[in-house]
Amino acid sequence: MRLVVQGPSVQLPHLMHIHLLSNAKHGSQFIQIAEHAYYLPHQETASEAVKAFCASEKIDCAYVPEKQTLKNIKLAVMDMDSTLINIECIDEIADMMNIKPQVAAITESAMRGEIEFRESLTRRVALLNGLEESALQRVIDERLELNPGAQIWIDACKANGIKTLLVSGGFEFFANHVKARLGLDYAESNTLEIVDGKLTGKVLGEIVDGQAKADFLVKKRDELSLTADQVIAIGDGANDLTMMRVATAGIAYHAKPIVQAQASYALNHVGLDGIANLFSTI
Repeated sequence: MRLVVQGPSVQLPHLMHIHLLSNAKHGSQFIQIAEHAYYLPHQETASEAVKAFCASEKIDCAYVPEKQTLKNIKLAVMDMDSTLINIECIDEIADMMNIKPQVAAITESAMRGEIEFRESLTRRVALLNGLEESALQRVIDERLELNPGAQIWIDACKANGIKTLLVSGGFEFFANHVKARLGLDYAESNTLEIVDGKLTGKVLGEIVDGQAKADFLVKKRDELSLTADQVIAIGDGANDLTMMRVATAGIAYHAKPIVQAQASYALNHVGLDGIANLFSTI
């Protein structure tokens, strides 16, 4: 394995102490892979002492199998809201109706895994009945931003021949925007019913929930003739866990505790470019 450490707080004394805690082989040194990212090769076992020290210093660390590299990954499957972008779109739509607190409370409960996503989405969308369609564009124009490092991560995917799939429990209107803006290969999401320029409070077709996300991952993986160990999945909420389990690695990005506990890797102090660093062997 290689030990990857990264974060804006990383300094030379940190690396020296981590090196000591890691029981690194003689002559083995940290290799810099980005401005605030380094890896230490040839680690035989994960050190709990290293993990504890990094957590206390607000440094992201991960023990990554040698075979997990950008060149060996062929498909990256990603959540959208609060992962690729900085907002939960449905919460911001609700804000246009002055009901954001009610909708956000349901969103948070679903993200923590307290209620099923399908039920939560149905309840939240119902509250949007009667909203003008133009409010969706206002959310894009006024509130939607890419999360830090998103474009760097997608550019790294393109440079290494990794296909990119956005799978969202959010809405097609926003997913298509993000797909075009980042240059993603594929996108799957829910479709809001709109009649006479207003939201009806309903979703058209089957709801994209956690299982659907995993199903889309498997379908695209098989279409591309890939194996499970060539696919990674990135998310932040409980409804991302199912797709993360069917990938070779699940990355929790600034995620809820339930997701961090079950993910292969957790990034809490770096941007999405930190995913590229996890799998870089420069």
